[in-house]
Amino acid sequence: MSAVASLDRLDVDRITPPESLFVAARRRFMGRYPVDPFGLDPQIADLAAPVFAAMIRVQTSGGEHVPDHGPAVIVANRGFGVAEPTALGIAVQHATGRRLRVVGAPQMPLLGPLARRLGAIASTDDDVVAALHAGHLVGLPLSPTWMRTGAGAVPLAVAPAMTHAPIVPAAVQAVGRLGTVLGTWQVRFGPLVTLPETYDKDDPIAAARFADAVRRSVGAVLTEL
Repeated sequence: MSAVASLDRLDVDRITPPESLFVAARRRFMGRYPVDPFGLDPQIADLAAPVFAAMIRVQTSGGEHVPDHGPAVIVANRGFGVAEPTALGIAVQHATGRRLRVVGAPQMPLLGPLARRLGAIASTDDDVVAALHAGHLVGLPLSPTWMRTGAGAVPLAVAPAMTHAPIVPAAVQAVGRLGTVLGTWQVRFGPLVTLPETYDKDDPIAAARFADAVRRSVGAVLTEL
């Protein structure tokens, strides 16, 4: 494959080894880099991935529960600041090599576009459903979760979107002393959340039942950390 042809081969779903600075600069100069409909720039994200991995140490378990292809919602206990989504994204990368589309891109100048370039999406039912229909892994925090260790409630604005894909509960927890710039984190994934009966994925009652099942499943995974 020629070097020029390789410039087109960036996968928005999977993290790949960063390109050399020469290739990255040439891609930028030639305009041969993709930006997906949500704003993700996979070249920038791949360049940032090893930097984040060096700053945050992550211990991952239960990775076999995360699908290695196709859509899924990864529902975690922790509210997303800086370290939490990064730790969860690194754990997903460890388990599958895939990117995590974190729900909650801030509606702010500079910070919002930057978060989207790295893979975040808006905290709306439309964005979450669209990302799942496109086959992405979506990271959803339970809320309100800031400064709280237990499992919270599924945000009402995006609860119906969960019924459109498999749901994987996850527990994210800081471990010990801060051993790196942003600390050490433990991430554990649990078995898929299911309902005992059949349901209509667009039924709000099914969404409410899933929301309760998710809260209990995330709480159960937390007890295993």
